[in-house]
Amino acid sequence: MQSLRLARPHAIMMVGIPGSGKTFFAAKFAEMFHAPYVDSLVIEALAQDSEAAGKLISIIMGEVAKCGQTFVFEGNSDSRVRRTEFFRWARSRGFQPLLIWVQTDQVTSLSRTLKNGSLNKDEFHDYLRDFSAPHPDEKAIVISGKHTFNSQLKVVLSYLSRENRASAEPLPKLHTAVPPRPTTRPIVIR
Repeated sequence: MQSLRLARPHAIMMVGIPGSGKTFFAAKFAEMFHAPYVDSLVIEALAQDSEAAGKLISIIMGEVAKCGQTFVFEGNSDSRVRRTEFFRWARSRGFQPLLIWVQTDQVTSLSRTLKNGSLNKDEFHDYLRDFSAPHPDEKAIVISGKHTFNSQLKVVLSYLSRENRASAEPLPKLHTAVPPRPTTRPIVIR
């Protein structure tokens, strides 16, 4: 197992239609990097009602935020308004918000959803009707729900490493007090 060393902790929100592969990626990513993973759908299923679920999710998210480490959140990401609220919440607690959008064609997603029994066909189509794909301004990382975890992971880690390097780069120097001395021996590259 590895740890994720980022200049700033990230609040990762999973986005995608049911059956796209959000849970698969989120669970494996969280396990690999020892990151907390909050699946609001599991909490909602265990809670007495939606009001209780909302309170439980708030409590859990508050406790996760106290840890100050990168975490993964799945749920309530179907609209831009909810994603914006999550971003605002994350930034106010010192996290860099990040959307990971798992894309899979509707036929495959429906087949997976019916197979796991999470929704029926009508509920799936209702979700599709209400789903708002991330806007380019949200700068979501897009991964395919049909690719292997390793290829999905490469895309996400490539983005995170570029972002990490950019935030860790030192400020350019305006001037140098002593110019560097030229070397007296030639440099040989083999």
